[in-house]
Amino acid sequence: MSSVTAALHPQSHFVRAVLRQRGFRRLLGVRMVAQIGDGLFQGALAGTVLFNPEQRAGAMAIAAGFAVLLLPYSLIGPYVGVFLDRWRRRTIISRANLLRTVLVLPIALYIWQGHESPVPFLLALVVTGLNRFFLAGLSAATPHVVDDHMLVTANSFSATLGSLSFSVGIGAGAAMIKTVLATSFHGYALVAAMAAGFYLVSALIGRSSFTADELGPDAAQQAKHSIREAVGDVNRGTIAGVRHLAAKRGAAYLVLVQAAFRLLYGVVLLACLLLFRTVFNTGDEVSDSFGTIAKAFVAGGVGMLLASFVTPPVARRIGGWRWVTAVLAATGAAILGFGLPFDPVLLLGAVFVTSLAAQAIKIVADTSLQHECADEFRGRVFSINDTAFNIMLVAGMYIGALTLPYNGRSALVLSLVAVGYVLAAAAYGLLGGRWARRVGDDIAQPDGTSEVLVSR
Repeated sequence: MSSVTAALHPQSHFVRAVLRQRGFRRLLGVRMVAQIGDGLFQGALAGTVLFNPEQRAGAMAIAAGFAVLLLPYSLIGPYVGVFLDRWRRRTIISRANLLRTVLVLPIALYIWQGHESPVPFLLALVVTGLNRFFLAGLSAATPHVVDDHMLVTANSFSATLGSLSFSVGIGAGAAMIKTVLATSFHGYALVAAMAAGFYLVSALIGRSSFTADELGPDAAQQAKHSIREAVGDVNRGTIAGVRHLAAKRGAAYLVLVQAAFRLLYGVVLLACLLLFRTVFNTGDEVSDSFGTIAKAFVAGGVGMLLASFVTPPVARRIGGWRWVTAVLAATGAAILGFGLPFDPVLLLGAVFVTSLAAQAIKIVADTSLQHECADEFRGRVFSINDTAFNIMLVAGMYIGALTLPYNGRSALVLSLVAVGYVLAAAAYGLLGGRWARRVGDDIAQPDGTSEVLVSR
């Protein structure tokens, strides 16, 4: 405990230094406003399926819903990354939000009507795809607004405050549903429509806060090729991005371990949704579980917030790879200790630790990608990482749908998930630790030495 406490003291210096960067503050504002809108919009979509008494959904339907929203973009994500390295990122950030502003309104209208139709799902696919494009653009732009040695703190703030803003959006939507609006198609439609205003404000902030080339890429190519040539560029660029990531083994190991975390997290997420909707729901209606599951969102938000403060100083002190190994092992222990009793209060402890670990790993992984990968490849490697991130979550949810009972209560499944986290910790501790000891740790040694060693 003393080492962690000691490590926190220099953190205030990095926090002040990052917040003094005007470009970073504005980029953070763009993210936070947009992710409040994400919380409203995605909360409305989830509520329509999970908590609407007019529509009940089982485990497989929930997994299918996540697949519909995440997989199509994930499959083309690496290709999108090529455009992140070719188009001005300020343009990407502002126009993606303007398009979402326009598309959310007809989706809200379809939800209001309550009719089953593929149209709102297709539009939601586009909105979600634009969201991933927007977030990848923000990550690729971050090194242009902060110095290299402050990236871990910048990622900590942006990722965590973005996630908390998302939770604020969900919480605000839930509060309106429970107090002012109705738990019905009409209520969820109004919440979804509110997201459009936040997307518009975020687009205007992004457009007015930066010059055209301020967010990169450094060597922007204004391509004027035919469609065939453009597709060829995309294919070659994606392959080049994969090869570049594979050559940066420290970053590649983190992408793999984060993918493993998400696979297991998908099972845990589905189990929690089912448990809070059935076993832990004290009311008679599905909608009554809305308030119960809000406690899990709070516990997860607190875990993410703590990760944002603890990860930068601890990772600098002990090394990013040791911190990732520790939080992976802690997640397995928390699921065994807090999850298996199937007590609603204890399970919040497991949610807290899992959320802390997820955010800690994301901060370290994003920092490693930004630090190790050259700017002309950053868009591609972030899209590759995003693809693995989403595909593994959906795969985990389908595994959960096939193995969990209808109420999510299975000691065997949760025990296997806990063992999986411990094995992932052991594997990454071995591989990631060996590589870090060989070339140095980018976070523990943020002076660029390790980057030179990696490139040799």
